[in-house]
Amino acid sequence: MSDIQYQAFETRQKERGIDIEAVKRELKALKVETPSWGYGDSGTRFKVFKKVGVPRDPFEKLDDAAVVHKLTGLTPSVAIHIPWDKVDDYTQLSEYAASLGLRIGAVNPNLFQEDDYMLGSITNADENVRKKAVDHLLECVEIAKEVGSDIVSLWLADGTNYPGQADIRKRKHWMEEALAQTYQALESGMRLLIEYKFFEPAFYHTDLADWGMAYNTAVKLGPQAEVLVDTGHHAQGTNVEHIVAYLLDEERLGGFHFNSRKYADDDLIVGAINPYELFLIFYQILAALRDDEHPGTQQTARRIAYMIDQSHNIEPKIPAMIRSLLNVQTYYAKALLIQWDELEDAQAKQDVLRAEACVREAFEQDVTPLLHAVREEMNVPRDPMKAFYESGYLDKIQERGVGGASW
Repeated sequence: MSDIQYQAFETRQKERGIDIEAVKRELKALKVETPSWGYGDSGTRFKVFKKVGVPRDPFEKLDDAAVVHKLTGLTPSVAIHIPWDKVDDYTQLSEYAASLGLRIGAVNPNLFQEDDYMLGSITNADENVRKKAVDHLLECVEIAKEVGSDIVSLWLADGTNYPGQADIRKRKHWMEEALAQTYQALESGMRLLIEYKFFEPAFYHTDLADWGMAYNTAVKLGPQAEVLVDTGHHAQGTNVEHIVAYLLDEERLGGFHFNSRKYADDDLIVGAINPYELFLIFYQILAALRDDEHPGTQQTARRIAYMIDQSHNIEPKIPAMIRSLLNVQTYYAKALLIQWDELEDAQAKQDVLRAEACVREAFEQDVTPLLHAVREEMNVPRDPMKAFYESGYLDKIQERGVGGASW
């Protein structure tokens, strides 16, 4: 993309009343956390297709994440999942991350893979199982402190498959007791992000099934508990951006697990299925940042933890991660091109079509020249995907062989 094309883009946006330098500053400030498990073998409940070159341990996952950050400039932190990323010395792990220009991000407990958790973890009728699950949650809080992370991010897989299988209200009480213990272990400045999912692996009821349950639980726990929105964890037709706006206004939106879905929790590349939804999510966040009448909402929007959570089943790991990040950056850039004064005037005058056109016009902008210019100024490749394939890194990691660190 030539300088002439960027100049034409800049002229066009100035004519639309857009402050391009402000847009570029926001794009440079965007940071998105990648998940360690996104670099390892993963798959569906049916099959994990083993790949050549995937990481064999958490340190090699960090190696791959560092390559992604070097090429995109977007990903200075890496989320870890325990016990998938369990090590003997977490200080060593965080120091290794720092040597690569990274830091350890959110710590994610795992309460769904052990045999003891078949019928639930913190909601299990067996008191011994509940204690084991709580001990793991507390372990993860301590790991977060050790690696310097301020976020513990919890997805609870607990639920039932059949009516009458368990007492739903008792399970709710057990869950709240367990999370209260976890919350009390947090230090000042730490956050507990509560994720929800309306079904799977349980098919009759899930103990944390939707954003309302997660929100209610967070409110009961206190101000350091917030809701995490996984874009794939909703029923068909759910208006995710509405949920985002509501949680922003309630000052309880803590973060995202970005991915794409077509039918259920597909964990596909971000923006692959419904890119307009991703754009509209950013639209709601940027609208909140403009809301000077509600400083709490603005503060909530500023501290959102943007994270990727996708399971690359058939595609190669690192390029899939790069593609997701570039999609996030693209649709964030488009949202930054909304003509806010025009939109707010149309809304005030209840001009339905003009208001809709203001939003759609931003979505339809070609931001390629803008992204190329921003990446150049950030000293990263204009085309990170092309640069990755030309880097020789894929050939280098072939020596790892097949069968790396998997689920």
